[in-house]
Amino acid sequence: MAPQRSKLSLPLKTRVFISLLSTVTDAACRSDGSVNRRLLRFLDYQVSPNPKPTNSVSTSDITIDASRNLWFRLFSPSFPSDVLLPVLVFFHGGGFTFLSPASQAYDAVCRRFARKFPAFVVSVNYRLAPEHTYPSQYDDGFDVLKFLNDNRDTILPENADLSRCFLAGDSAGGNIAHNVAVRACQEEFGTLKLRGVVCIQPFFGGEERTEAEVELVGAPLVSVPRTDFCWQALLPKGQGSSNRDHPAVNVSGPNAENIAGLDFPATMVVVAGFDPLKDWQRRYYEWLKASGKQATLIEYPSMMHAFYIFPELQQSSQLIMQIKDFITNL
Repeated sequence: MAPQRSKLSLPLKTRVFISLLSTVTDAACRSDGSVNRRLLRFLDYQVSPNPKPTNSVSTSDITIDASRNLWFRLFSPSFPSDVLLPVLVFFHGGGFTFLSPASQAYDAVCRRFARKFPAFVVSVNYRLAPEHTYPSQYDDGFDVLKFLNDNRDTILPENADLSRCFLAGDSAGGNIAHNVAVRACQEEFGTLKLRGVVCIQPFFGGEERTEAEVELVGAPLVSVPRTDFCWQALLPKGQGSSNRDHPAVNVSGPNAENIAGLDFPATMVVVAGFDPLKDWQRRYYEWLKASGKQATLIEYPSMMHAFYIFPELQQSSQLIMQIKDFITNL
């Protein structure tokens, strides 16, 4: 493992940002399990929606339920109205605890998605832990799907093809995408039809410590103490099943929901070689296959967790094109 780890080489700009992000995030996580939101706001630069196209993509924010701050940012590419485009519902990462669709990195990523795929991108502002524990994030994600289905004609442009809907997310967002997809498979929608799921380095876990979690100590962004903090923030207290083998955490583990009988959509799983979560992600892929579902594994052996949000990395652009191919072929 040591020789492989020595190959991780990142531009100075990337290393500096990761160091700053890790330092501030660790400082914001209090020993009592709460989060210092005021401190986080210094790092989490927010981008406002812009109705004027920038790089051929305009944005608008749409509120679903103000009482729980449930809204989404719609990214609309500039395309002729007679060209139907798929709808990608995206869930951002951040350990269920940090960030939002307005965070600069995720605003930029979703703009790239909308332009490159092309697709209408719905980036969901779900409630954050620890202020809101499981299943708040999954309820919010599912309610966005219902809202889109019920309000398609008034919310989405006429060339948004909701019969070609995809769920996608990175890290915690990949976890949410999977769990919302399971629930969506058990629901009858009128217009919305789920065609595929894109799980980019999904945040899964379990009571066991995997080989990667033990050996990839010091990997960028992800560490066992950080992931433990996030799981403790997400899971409700005082329930017997609220350890890391909870079905929302260890989705392929002993308490996993059986999806063999569901019409679960084709799923793309992205794994990076320097991500301590990679063993859980590979297990997820194998579990999908064992459940009789169509699954594609995309591996980046020389990359770390969240690599794709850094546009200066060549692999970031490469992954976007692979996601485009996945969507186009379904």
